[in-house]
Amino acid sequence: MTNQNPEQIARDNIDKQLIACGWIIQGIKDLNLHRGIGVAVKEYSTDVGPADYVLFVAGKPCGVIEAKREEEAHKLNVHEDQTEGYAFAKLKHLKKEPLPFVYLSTGDITRFTDFNDLKPRSSEVFSFHRPETLRDWLKQDKSLRKRLFDLPALQTQRLRECQINAINNLEISFKENRPRALIQMATGSGKTFAAITFKYRLLKFAKAKRVLFLVDTKNLGEQAEQEFMSYVPNDDNRKFTELYSVQRLKSSYIPTDSQVCISSIQRLYAILKGNDLEESAEEVNPNERKYQPKEIPPVEYDPKMPVEFFDFISASLDDHAQFHLGFAR
Repeated sequence: MTNQNPEQIARDNIDKQLIACGWIIQGIKDLNLHRGIGVAVKEYSTDVGPADYVLFVAGKPCGVIEAKREEEAHKLNVHEDQTEGYAFAKLKHLKKEPLPFVYLSTGDITRFTDFNDLKPRSSEVFSFHRPETLRDWLKQDKSLRKRLFDLPALQTQRLRECQINAINNLEISFKENRPRALIQMATGSGKTFAAITFKYRLLKFAKAKRVLFLVDTKNLGEQAEQEFMSYVPNDDNRKFTELYSVQRLKSSYIPTDSQVCISSIQRLYAILKGNDLEESAEEVNPNERKYQPKEIPPVEYDPKMPVEFFDFISASLDDHAQFHLGFAR
């Protein structure tokens, strides 16, 4: 029977998403924190009131979810003070430990904050993170945003002035907590070389786990792959591909041991939809097709490629000599 209570509808949707992401949902009465790696406990008592969900990983509390009715979606940010209160609340029967991972969700729109960051800020995420991911983050000395401050000064040999400006300004932007950036460079100015340079710095110094390089067509993907294969960083005599694994996606198989994945937009969309794709479908820029669907079918959660699969996503748009790069979470 459909529950007409808006907040319960939101919680029903949150339940489905959590289960898809690998969480076990429990109530206080049937509590067993060791049934799996990740357990989401409903209505857990805290000193600031019952939390809609408290997330436990390997039996230890690490996060909280505050559910809001769908009508609140356009103003979720006004509730962030409440979620911060839960992050530092005292849980009943447990010693006081901060809960670094905080979600605010309507079941349709979800915002995530990592209070391990230097300046915590919320960002919209497609879905919740998997328990294994939160477990790995808890083991790290620093969050990814903190590790961006470990980037050393850029070595400028073999770099043009426009590339130096682009990389330095991009790093400043990320350090100032702006998760998305757009770089516009003149055609032929070496934006792919600049992009590879920054990816190398993210992998080596910020310890990024995996980055995605999106392109319009198969031809651009092949060109990018060749540039990765020939790239030699300024601080190492080895080629990029001798230091890190680079894979251009050619099927629905997604290698989990690659640090760089190159994909056309068409290929990635097909993977997320669970569809096969002929290579010929990647030869034409989708924006140049005469037929354009009125509405693009939505993408559902794919456990093979969860929201945290890539730390950074970049998109190279050759026609406009633009390069988009941003945090994937």
